[in-house]
Amino acid sequence: MGRTEHSRYGLKGPNCCCVTLRLPMKIVLSSLNFSPELTGIGKYSGEMADGLVDRGHEVVVVCAPPYYPHWRVGAGYGGLRYSVERPRPGLTVIRCPLWVPASPTAIKRVLHLLSFMLSSLPVMLALVAWRPALVFAVAPAFFCAPTAWLTARLAGAKAWLHIQDFELDAAFEMGLLQGGWTRRLFATAERFLLRRFDQVSTISRRMLRKLAYKGVPLDRGQLLPNWVDLRAIHPVAAGPGSSAMRQSLQVGDDQLVFLFSGSMNRKQGLPVLFEAMDLLGHREDLVLVLCGDGELREQVAAAAQGRLQVRVLPLQPADRLNELLNMADVHLLPQMANAADLVMPSKLSGMLASGRPVVAAALPGTEIARVVRDCGLLVQPECAADFARAMAALADDAQERIRLGGNARRYAERALGFDSLLAHTEACLLHTVAQTDAVTASDSGLPSAAVPG
Repeated sequence: MGRTEHSRYGLKGPNCCCVTLRLPMKIVLSSLNFSPELTGIGKYSGEMADGLVDRGHEVVVVCAPPYYPHWRVGAGYGGLRYSVERPRPGLTVIRCPLWVPASPTAIKRVLHLLSFMLSSLPVMLALVAWRPALVFAVAPAFFCAPTAWLTARLAGAKAWLHIQDFELDAAFEMGLLQGGWTRRLFATAERFLLRRFDQVSTISRRMLRKLAYKGVPLDRGQLLPNWVDLRAIHPVAAGPGSSAMRQSLQVGDDQLVFLFSGSMNRKQGLPVLFEAMDLLGHREDLVLVLCGDGELREQVAAAAQGRLQVRVLPLQPADRLNELLNMADVHLLPQMANAADLVMPSKLSGMLASGRPVVAAALPGTEIARVVRDCGLLVQPECAADFARAMAALADDAQERIRLGGNARRYAERALGFDSLLAHTEACLLHTVAQTDAVTASDSGLPSAAVPG
């Protein structure tokens, strides 16, 4: 890029994502999951879209109706029809039909993703006429990446793929997909497609290195970590009667709460927490609270039956999230061993921001281990004895809980703040678009063909 283009877009150098001048971009955001989902990718995609609109950009989101983590379409939404929402000026949300299996097996998950890929295809292609400057696709679902890339190329836009977790690798490691030749076929297709995008980003340093291993050139890889709203999630001093939620769960003032909060699915490795509590059965001062929803919700509730020191809560609304996270004396982050470094749990940012220590299942050298090492205790994945020892150690050392919790909050303030990370994301997007002088004023409405009749 020449000197004039850098001046126009406010870029301070050819390899810098710092932007001092923002011109409005037209952005297509392709994300299977979106607001009002409260957890995971839907939460972050929704916050990103709102944040970019706040900064003057025009965003069209192509997504499915909300269904996660409950695995059923949300009330008031239809899974078999297209719909358009305009919740605020500058933001248009186009929801496409989606098949949602009640009990997601491997083949049903594939069909589930294919249903969105097929239903969103005509919408994405119709948006070519809108002439976006950038097409930003979020994976999962990787199935939708080819459509996003094609839309960008036809529109003369930049193509950006953002990877929240390596879903194909995780599916094979966890046994959801099997077969050596099948894995080689998927890996070849993935490698080919990754190299077609102008930029590929992910949420941790280790995952960024994995992108390089998969063939993404270093100059096309970006680190875009997940954020947390530090104003919404903040430490609240604990004390007798300080939490109505603790009281509603009949947790005594002399008991300590070990909290798991998030999606209840296979890769979480939740059985280890029940096994750890069985090993700690003599400790009446410890209470395990599991909060969330997902494919294993019924199994979790059944396992809690008869265990007097285990409580199960449904997924909590956003306005109670801070109370929920502060109810914990210690957060728990289990994970299956074969999912290490293939995902970076989004729930971790809220745990750290709440100023509570974390007991995390992570192998040495992984990104989770790097983040948690000064904010909690690390244990072997799927090892109940390790979990039990770590939980007992923190239960018996109030000063260590305070020290590690303080470290956790300071880390969140330093590295995970929403405002700074969104500004970084916007700067990187602007820099990429500016390389082809693709930013244009938002001077046209959506083509009527964007939503199939």
